[in-house]
Amino acid sequence: MKNSFVTVFCTVPDAKTGRKIAKALVKSRLAACVNIISGINSIYIWDGKLCDDAENLLVIKTRGSLFGELAEKIKQNHPYATPEIICLPIINGNKEYLKWLAHNT
Repeated sequence: MKNSFVTVFCTVPDAKTGRKIAKALVKSRLAACVNIISGINSIYIWDGKLCDDAENLLVIKTRGSLFGELAEKIKQNHPYATPEIICLPIINGNKEYLKWLAHNT
């Protein structure tokens, strides 16, 4: 495939926020698909304190060229001051799925 595809991870505080962001990304065609995985726990340091929070994880599939716009759209709709937005390359995949991904972004 000529296109470069990526998977973006983003944690959100709850399913409602996850759905809001997912729908905004897919509706604007910045993502072809967003999976919402509930029931994760994140352990991290924030403001010098150890935090252990229940969260949801968004798994976002898109084109690499759309990452900048996608990250901005997430920030506009995200309640965290510093949202986790991490981008990983898709090295290979089902050609039909990647074709569908290209068509829907």
